Order: sequence, then structure tokens, then C-alpha cells
Amino acid sequence: MSDSPIARRHFLTCPGALVPLIGTAVSAEPYQPASTPALRGSVRSVVIPTHEWAGELEERIEFPGDWDIEVVQMKGHRSPVLDPRQMRAALEKPIGTAPLRAIASGRKRVAITFDDLTRPTPASAVMPWVMGELRAAGVREENILLIAAYGSHRAMTLAEVQKKLGRGIANRYAWLNHNVFENVKEIGQTSFKNRVRLNQNFVAADLKICVSGVKGHEQAGVSGGAKAILPGLASLDTIEYNHCVVLPHTKTAGTFKVFKNEMRKDMIEAARMAKVDFSVQIVVNQKRRPVFVSAGDIVHAHHAAARIAAGHYITPTARGADIVVSNAYPVNNQAFRAQSWIDRVLGEGGTGVLIIQHPLGLDPVHWLGDRMWSRGGATWFDAMEDRKKQTLPRGTGLVVYSQYVTRAMITAYPPSARFATKWEEVVKILLERHKGGARVAVYPYGGIQEEETPLDA
Repeated sequence: MSDSPIARRHFLTCPGALVPLIGTAVSAEPYQPASTPALRGSVRSVVIPTHEWAGELEERIEFPGDWDIEVVQMKGHRSPVLDPRQMRAALEKPIGTAPLRAIASGRKRVAITFDDLTRPTPASAVMPWVMGELRAAGVREENILLIAAYGSHRAMTLAEVQKKLGRGIANRYAWLNHNVFENVKEIGQTSFKNRVRLNQNFVAADLKICVSGVKGHEQAGVSGGAKAILPGLASLDTIEYNHCVVLPHTKTAGTFKVFKNEMRKDMIEAARMAKVDFSVQIVVNQKRRPVFVSAGDIVHAHHAAARIAAGHYITPTARGADIVVSNAYPVNNQAFRAQSWIDRVLGEGGTGVLIIQHPLGLDPVHWLGDRMWSRGGATWFDAMEDRKKQTLPRGTGLVVYSQYVTRAMITAYPPSARFATKWEEVVKILLERHKGGARVAVYPYGGIQEEETPLDA
């Protein structure tokens, strides 16, 4: 295995049995693939992004040459990436608040939230501007605290924070992880009767800033905005009430349901109680690069980004596909988002291929999920007994392709699912199930592609 980057020209022209991968930002990460065996005979190929936050690789997946391949792109896949000048111009025209520099003047204690690597948000793209505005307002560096606001996910390491914020920011400023179990303070109760207990370091600041990414979310409508506070900085009990009391009793939740969504209204009330002063909202493209930013009030700036996101991420639903390939990038750890395309599109007797190309595999820790799953004394052994009864619908098949297959990944899917660590193994399974050709729909970044659903405004 080589750690050196592989030029795109070499990828396109290299002959032989091994097809090099395209490295867009290949780093010395462990276990990264350097090549994949090529199929024999005539082939058709598709390049997909993989390994978010772990090298940002592009990989070529190949199919028999006589198969009909459709690559299904989201509407905004050609949106131009913002350059620094465009980004600065947008951030300096906040919605619903004064400019950050003016707000920060005279403030002594600053807290800034950022999300974790389960989200594709390129916080490093906006953090230099945020810090520059604080510096211009006279805020001292030692009085700035960055807080990883990931709700009931696991704590982040230094290396992960460096990837999220940029090495310079992560090393220069103080940062800490939120803790859903400790170090929280109750600040009030929402109209939904949710007792809001938040990270007391954030509550103690006299200038509060949130940086979030905005993409579709199956419950809260879209990510970002007030989610940085609830669940981002909330106690486990507050998160549980929002997810397990408010959500089940509403019919207003769902992807791109933003303005009338009672689950999100509970989040917004918590954010208002927290007195967030300023926020930055980021919409990304299929390579996790910013194509739209809005700044200002945590609700109004978020609504502006949500309107863009609702038109940007929507993707056509393929029709008549025998095989649906959905790549979980750029949220591999929550591959169920990409799997929804397989569930939605695949017809009777078809085959789904779920790609999970990331060394961390599926989400290893989710404290709320653990609490809900273990209610009543349920154990892992009970879950394995239940798994034996799980079946795939309509005579369909499921192949999970990952270089990083583990027992934990295997037990997350029905017993009839098949697993492959090499792409040629996937093709072999597909040829067994689909003799005489096939129509294939590929969702190249299924983790953020969304069904064509209107915004609820």
C-alpha cells in the first residue's frame, strides 16, 4: 500500500489488473485502499466519493459493459463552490442581527459550537472569518471556548477536531466536548413541557455563536439552526424528551418540514432560552464544500439556508431499476440515510447495494439510542434473537460493500444480507441474481441526497 497521492491522469490511463483509486486529498490514514481489481472484458464505470474526513478518496466502481447505468445526481450538484471573497460577503450581511463584529464588541466570554464528524459541515471554511471578527472586536483569544455540540454522540479526539475546525484553529483556541450526563444547567421549560438543561459552559458565556451545516433530516426537517442547542448541547433527559415525547405525538415532523415542525419548535424554544447571539449556516455540495452560507439569527438565518437546502439536495427517484447502488458518503456512520434510496426505489426481486467505505464503519456510540434500546433490560443477545426473524421485502436482495466489514456491521442487517470487502465480489453476486443484463441506478452520495419533497412553508 502506498501513501502517496495518485494523479488523476494516471488513474485514467493506467493499464493492468489493478485500477488505482483517485486520491483527492490522500493522507496517511490507516487501511486506505490504493487500488481495486479491474473487471475482465467490456466495463462501464462510475466514480464515487468515499472516506469523508479520512482522506476524501474517490473510487471507481465497475459494471459489465452491457448493463444500463444511470447515475442519479441531486439538483444542486453543479452549484459553484463559494470562494473566500463570496463567503465573506455573505457572512458580513447577517439576517436578523447586527454584524458579528458589532455584537462582539465589549464581550468578555465567548462560546462557539461546532458539530462532529457525523455531519459533513466544513466548519474550517468559516472559522477563520469568525475568529477574525472576534479579534477585530477586541476579544482576547484566551477568552474564546469552542464546544463540540454533538448531542448524544461520542466525544471527539484532537485529531477529529483538527479535521473539523482546521489544525490551526483547533491548536490555537481552547475546545472541549459536550457531556450529556454532566456539567449541564437547567434554564427553563418549553411550551411542550421539556425541561431544558444545557451545557453550563455555553450558558455562562456572554457571547454565544453556533456554526452548523444544513442538509435534510428525517425528523427535524433539516439539520442545523436550533439543533446546535437541542440536541447539540442538551442533557440526555432533554434530548430524550424531544425525541421520545414531542416527536411521537406530532404529525408535523419529516424531511424538509421546518416551519410547522413541532419537534423543531421545541428546539427553537430551547435555543431562544439559551440566548444565542449569532449563527453561521452552511449548505454543502457532494464533496462537502460550501455552496451557500447564511449568518445572523439562529432561526432566521437557518430558515434562509433551509430554503436553499430544500431545492439543492433533492434528487429524482429512479424508475425501473433492477439494481440500486447507494453510497453512504458523506455520512457513512449513519448509512441508513443512504439505504433509504434502496428501500424507496427497489422493486420486487431487485438488489440493493449499500456502500459504506469508511474506517469507522457504522456509528459506534449513540447514548440516546442505547438508552431506548436497552429499556426493560433488553440485551445484545435478545437483539440477535430478534435479528433472526428479520427479512428483506419483496424478494429483494441486499449487498453491503465495505472494505471495513466487522461483526458489528454484519449484525446491523437481516441474516439474508450479503457482505463484500472487494467490489468484484459485489459484481459476482449481482451477476448471480441478474442474468441477461440489468438496469442500475447509482446514487453516488446517498447520505445527503433527498427525495423530491416540498418545504412546508
